[in-house]
Amino acid sequence: MRADLNERILRGLYSTALYVLVPITVYHLIWRGFRQPAYFERWSERYASYPAATADAPLWLHAVSVGEVNAAEPLVNRLLHHHPGLRLVVTTITPTGSERVQALWGDAVVHVYLPYDLPGAVSRFLDHFRPVLALIVETELWPNLLFGCRDRGIPTHILNARLSARSLRGYRVLAPLIRRALQSVRLVAAQSSEDGKRFVRLGAPAASVVVTGNLKFDMVPVDFDAFFRQFSIARGCNGPVWIAASTHEEEESAVLDAHRALLKQYPDALMLWAPRHPERFRGVVQRARDVGLEVATRSEQHWPTATTRVFVIDTLGELSRFYACAQVAFVGGSLQPIGGHNLLEPAATGTAILTGTHLHNFTDIAKRLREAEAMRVVEDAGQLASGLLDLFADEAARLRMSTNARRLLDQGRGALERTIALIEPAFPRV
Repeated sequence: MRADLNERILRGLYSTALYVLVPITVYHLIWRGFRQPAYFERWSERYASYPAATADAPLWLHAVSVGEVNAAEPLVNRLLHHHPGLRLVVTTITPTGSERVQALWGDAVVHVYLPYDLPGAVSRFLDHFRPVLALIVETELWPNLLFGCRDRGIPTHILNARLSARSLRGYRVLAPLIRRALQSVRLVAAQSSEDGKRFVRLGAPAASVVVTGNLKFDMVPVDFDAFFRQFSIARGCNGPVWIAASTHEEEESAVLDAHRALLKQYPDALMLWAPRHPERFRGVVQRARDVGLEVATRSEQHWPTATTRVFVIDTLGELSRFYACAQVAFVGGSLQPIGGHNLLEPAATGTAILTGTHLHNFTDIAKRLREAEAMRVVEDAGQLASGLLDLFADEAARLRMSTNARRLLDQGRGALERTIALIEPAFPRV
């Protein structure tokens, strides 16, 4: 009784704070919209206002953005293949996540933005789609959403669950409420034992936590030979190619400095550049031109030529293809304390990997790649430049890194089968 009263008080305080902050959410959408116009669209979904009364979708999967959607790809593909009549709604928070959902599955799934964690919006969302099973990918712990599922008897599973030490500290301000909400989660399928332990520390019942591994190891290998041939024919030369992927604004100077250093030894070297956020596409084009480099973009010129020194990938959903065109990949979000990005994607294409030291979002994968000698770590622009030079001068080292990475990927497979086995008892029948 006392616990229920405490929960109501905590939920009331939390929800009141969110309602007070509603004008800030509008300001945030406007601010993001000026940087990425897609944020100006579909506002009604963010407050769970839909044109029809209901739209039953027995299975609901939430993946916050592109990385989480990619992680969920093998799982969703399996579900669509084995349950073709099942109506599946996929929610994201970002427009880039929405575009990735559309690119992967088109009309095979329903996509809407996840509403803000306001009690009214959560209720409207759940009443509209009426899911009977909720699958949350990686780490999205919204108390009202979790309580809403509990109160409606909707089993909630957190899949491919990861929780860094930094994220664990970040949840402290809401710790009592999060702890209570996590008590209602049926399953936490953790990427690693450390992730599982952190979820238990946050409040998940130990009995609900199972280490299943990382779904990203179960990515289906794709043959990029035809794409690589098009790339090579259009470029028309054999100079070194590297890719700076998922870079953040604070890393852009370091990336450019490293490439300019590389050009001194390899004048025909090409950098493929894929900024993490679409609003930086134009910015990196201008930065490269400002230092005198010839720049082309995927959206306008389509392919680099022999004289292109920087090729900006200003499209979505093609990163893996361009990883396969590079001999070396630098994965961003790692020279600054951001936490890194997906290291398995370049590993799957046989590209030698360089990364910065800030990898707290991918601690387990980074550790395994380093121990397998499938990845090298650099601390700054100078070390990035020297790392590039070393690898381009040593083809045997690149091949060893590629072989080691692919062996690690093969060893890591199996999370998909383990995850499917755990969620099937709660799976909706059609």
